[in-house]
Amino acid sequence: MRYLTPQLDRKTVRRARFLAAVLAVVCFGGLLVRLFVLQLLDHGGYAVRAADQQLRGATLPAPRGEIYAADGTLLAASETCWTIRAAPRELADDQVQPAAQALSELLEIDYAETLEKLSQRNSNDCLLRRRVGREMADAVRRWCNENGVQGIQIRQDTKRVYPQGDFLGGILGFTDVDNAGLWGLELEYDEVLTGQNGRVLTAKNAWGYDMPTHYETLVDAVPGNTLTLTIDVNIQHWLESAMEAAVQEHHVAQRGVGIVMDVNTGAVLAMTSQPDYDPNEPRRLIDEELQAAVDALTGEERSAALQKAQQTQWRNKAISDLYEPGSVFKLITAAAALDSGVCTPDDTFVCAGSIKVAGTRFRCANGHIHGLETFAQGLAVSCNPCFIQIGARLGKEKFCDYFAAFGLCEGTGIDLPGEIKKSEYYTADRMGPVELASCSFGQSSKVSYLQMLTAVCAIVNGGNLMQPYVVQRVTAPDGTVVQQIDPTVKRRVLREETSLAMRTLMEGVVTDGTGKNAAVAGYRVGGKSGTSQKLDSDDAGARISSFVAVAPIDDPKLAVLVCLDEPHSWTTSGGALSGPVCAEVLARALPYLGIQPDETAQDQART
Repeated sequence: MRYLTPQLDRKTVRRARFLAAVLAVVCFGGLLVRLFVLQLLDHGGYAVRAADQQLRGATLPAPRGEIYAADGTLLAASETCWTIRAAPRELADDQVQPAAQALSELLEIDYAETLEKLSQRNSNDCLLRRRVGREMADAVRRWCNENGVQGIQIRQDTKRVYPQGDFLGGILGFTDVDNAGLWGLELEYDEVLTGQNGRVLTAKNAWGYDMPTHYETLVDAVPGNTLTLTIDVNIQHWLESAMEAAVQEHHVAQRGVGIVMDVNTGAVLAMTSQPDYDPNEPRRLIDEELQAAVDALTGEERSAALQKAQQTQWRNKAISDLYEPGSVFKLITAAAALDSGVCTPDDTFVCAGSIKVAGTRFRCANGHIHGLETFAQGLAVSCNPCFIQIGARLGKEKFCDYFAAFGLCEGTGIDLPGEIKKSEYYTADRMGPVELASCSFGQSSKVSYLQMLTAVCAIVNGGNLMQPYVVQRVTAPDGTVVQQIDPTVKRRVLREETSLAMRTLMEGVVTDGTGKNAAVAGYRVGGKSGTSQKLDSDDAGARISSFVAVAPIDDPKLAVLVCLDEPHSWTTSGGALSGPVCAEVLARALPYLGIQPDETAQDQART
């Protein structure tokens, strides 16, 4: 038997104390390190988790910025509505079925789906219905109060409305259910129009229920900025009305396009593609026959057909589509020939009814034989052989240079989404005599409608190619002007003398040529007609009937382009079908803008 000596006993005690100290250091050191990490290094994550357990947050949607016309008419606004949500875990067990029954009736939603949502007892949030009106929200609130039901949340929301209804849809566009821009100005200026959402934080108790309201924290929402457009409501109404009537009267198969522009600034005063849609109901097809055809389909085939029809309906044809401008393009050829000095207004040409170029025969429109004619007469009667000869004098290099200078090779840069970025045209290295001949009178090239009108404005305003735009001002919620958009000259295209000469020639088109239907009593009007063949159409008889008018031609202010794509009427002549539409718009717009009648023009009208 071994006995512990006092010396051995002291060693054992020291060893035990050392081990205890090591264990203490390890344990408490680990705790200290953990506390250091939790409190100093990773406190943010746990603070978030604590806040999530202790607080309930609700977003206060910011009103989207309003959109106004140039005259102050409200075009787009945000309207208060309510979204109904539920926290099923806060409902008493015996309230689930009665709540599902009552809410499905009040909110006009499916009972079975509502019961399934409310039966998920661990859920703290589920959506019942978005964007209900005040009457429906009040009915839900009354029922909850009368029956002592907790957990039904009535949250204030906003929705986009367009007070003018079926008006300017292709320009304004529309938003989705979350008020994000999907089309038109709503998409182009989405970041500008979108405000900063606010937030309400409500404290929750240990069981997850809301605590009294004095525990709430409110962060106010900040509305989005406001847009003021260059669009004039009255001119837009007159254009839409005249275009709608023309599309219906002449049975236009592929929609019509109309644009009114300030020739000196590039400001778009009106723009439409008819028929247009109501931005309040953008997904409803306006073509009843097309809607019936879509409804006759089923499944994926119906979905694809509906999507295609809606995309076509929303498309702003004025900026997104290319077309053969036809004889309206003769203004470009004429201006280039005069400006480069290869022709004068008094030069003479011979029209024998047709002309042969490198083995290809081109005929004059409608079989006309004009005989000997001056440059001015050739433009007035829209003679194809005359302009083929003018194009030959100009040459392909100069022709292509002016084509590019007029901005016809690229997008205009207008502040709208969906503009086509490149037109279809021949470059000089790919252009032979035949291509130059057809391009000279407006065939074989395709440009956008807005490109064409912008080029015409440069012809009559002294030679400046302007940047077209539809928004003139951006304003903050407090009234501060954030951005003022001023007219921008992209470049000078023509000499002023050329512009002056072209105005005289264009007036001759209306007084003595194919544009007589565009005349407006009391005003001097210049213009050019166009009836172009759709070369890529399966229908050999498909035409685009167009007219461009400028007034007053001696001091240009307004330019109007009207195009009817595939009319089925007594004629396809642009002067006959589109000219009167231009005249109707100008007859209303000119006096409205304070432009006084011209006595000389009145005398001409009487004689």
